[in-house]
Amino acid sequence: MSTASTPALDLPSLLLVDDDTTFCTVMSRALLRRGFDVAVAHDVDSATHLAEADPPEYAVVDLKMPGNSGLILVKRLNTLEPTTKIIVLTGYASISTAVEAIKLGATHYLAKPVDADEVIAAFNKTNGDELINVAPNPLSVERLEWEHLQRVLNDHDGNISATARALNMHRRSLQRKLAKHPPKNQG
Repeated sequence: MSTASTPALDLPSLLLVDDDTTFCTVMSRALLRRGFDVAVAHDVDSATHLAEADPPEYAVVDLKMPGNSGLILVKRLNTLEPTTKIIVLTGYASISTAVEAIKLGATHYLAKPVDADEVIAAFNKTNGDELINVAPNPLSVERLEWEHLQRVLNDHDGNISATARALNMHRRSLQRKLAKHPPKNQG
């Protein structure tokens, strides 16, 4: 937990919460340059403490961190200050978590990697976009499987044996699937 700036000016307050310290350093600097007073936390408990002391006007919250999920923080931030604009970030976008984040009070949901301009654009987006391009083809089954394997592998800190057990799959079968390049997205 740290603060990236001092509130010398009356800048809008922003709470940045992500367990990736490098990402936080880069993003907090970029948001500071764009006119925000940025406070940084690397877990839900630290972020909750900061928010309870001074509810932020804006928040950028990673979904998956050690300990509690970012969704817990979204709900708490919304309870503390319903006008806080909250962006949820994730490395593994899924429809169900996006829906839950919005139900719990998030303003928007972005899949990583993101930059500060995308975050600010998401804060400023208040309505849905009926003109958004709909992918002509859904993701292939092979691509969905590959992404699922990668997510479960990441959840088990790269441990092939633990991942295979979690997937109820033979370890060698998993290794063969992981050795392949990701299928091209046909969507």
